[in-house]
Order: sequence, then structure tokens, then C-alpha cells
Amino acid sequence: MKQTLKATCGVLFFSIILLAGPVVAQNVRFTPSGVIEYEKSVNMFALLKRNMGESTSNFWKDLYENYRRNQPQFKVLKSTLVFSGNKTLFTPVAETESERGFFFSNDPMVNQNNTIYSDLSSNTFIAQKQVYEETFLQKDSLRKINWKLTSEMRTIAGYECRRANAIILDSIYVVAFYTDKIPVSGGPESFTGLPGMILGVALPHENITWFAKSVTDKPVAAAELKPPVKGKSTDYKGLSKIINDALKDWGEYAKSALKAFSL
Repeated sequence: MKQTLKATCGVLFFSIILLAGPVVAQNVRFTPSGVIEYEKSVNMFALLKRNMGESTSNFWKDLYENYRRNQPQFKVLKSTLVFSGNKTLFTPVAETESERGFFFSNDPMVNQNNTIYSDLSSNTFIAQKQVYEETFLQKDSLRKINWKLTSEMRTIAGYECRRANAIILDSIYVVAFYTDKIPVSGGPESFTGLPGMILGVALPHENITWFAKSVTDKPVAAAELKPPVKGKSTDYKGLSKIINDALKDWGEYAKSALKAFSL
């Protein structure tokens, strides 16, 4: 009798284990649409030190030390990404007067210059770019990024994310973290092309990161995913020429500015 009871309990136990698998799988929640809030963080001390280069000018040294004494090390900017299906809209959140800081805040690498609408199914994007005092409307194909996936994992905004590495614009090293629980191949700025949503991006040599702070799973109306329409029409080559021509006498600064406006 005892042996029969043990056998019966064993069968029931394994039956429960086998049944539990599909139940767990069915409870996995994928997020097809919603809103992601990102924070861009810029290490200003490192950025200013790099911009100073080998300069021995007392003016620059005093300016740098004054900044260190009176300003926070990291400048933080906010943005949102609305997504639904294969469409995304990345929008910077406007800074307040107190958040703008002084002098160095004009560096294009520090600011958020782009509002970007991406159509992942057609592999195209429309970007409204603020280039100093002018606004451009860039229409182009999505940047092809040759990502290399790794086994490293990290939790961001409650989602398990996998790391991927890449080089963009010939020299910028990129580290990204994506989740396949959001089955949209998008991300902040123009970072796309991974098998899931990018919730974290780091440019280690540029001292800049973007990380999601929250993900709101909700239906998104078509009116929330409209591409920008204002600005002088151009494409990547046209915009690069305009910036290079305008800054041709600015040396290394021109290269840095072009890099910032191309992200």
C-alpha cells in the first residue's frame, strides 16, 4: 500500500512539473507598444578635460577648475521613446533654464539635438536636427550597425538585457544592452538593429550613456507616432557637407561637432 502511494505521489509530482513549464511560458509578458523614458548622462569633467587637450593656457585651466568647483560632474538630460509595432519616435525633453548650465553647455555632444522617427519595416528614418541656430529635416536609410552579441547580462528598468558591441562612424565604440521581451528593434537616438529594444547605450570613449529609467506598457495611438515635419530637407551627405563647410576653420572641433550631430 505504501509503495503504491509513493508511486502515485511520484507520478503526480512529475505531472505537475511537466504542466508547470507551459504555464510559466504562457505568463511571459512581451511589450509590443508603450513609452520608454531615458536619461542621457554626460561626464562633463572628462569631456572638458579631453577638449582642453594639451593646452597649457591659464585661461582654460582656470575655466576647467571653476567648472569642477561649481558644477556637477554629470549632466543629465531626459528623453522619451514612443513605440508600436515597427515604428518608434525618439523625442528629447526640453531642459529648464537652471538645467542648461553655462558656456560648455553649447557643446553639441552635450546637448540632445535630434527628434527621430524610425520605420523599422521600411528601414528608413526622418530626423529633425537642431544644428546651432538652424533646423534640418534629414531623411535617410537607417544606419547599418554590425553588432556583436555577448553573453553578458544586465537588468535595466526591470528587463533582463543582453550586451552587444559595435563601432559606428568609423571610430566610435558602442556598448548596447537590449531585451527581447520588447520585440521592437529600436532604441534611443539612431541606435537600432538588435533583436529587441535597446534599453542602454554607452559610448565609453565619449563619456556618454543613455539608460532607460522606466518602461510603460500601453497601447499607442497613431497620433503619438507622427514623424517631425519642420526643417530644411537634407540627407546624411548633405548635412555633413553643410556642417563641414560652416566649421572648416575650426580644426578638431569640427570633427567633434560632426560626430555629435551624426549620432
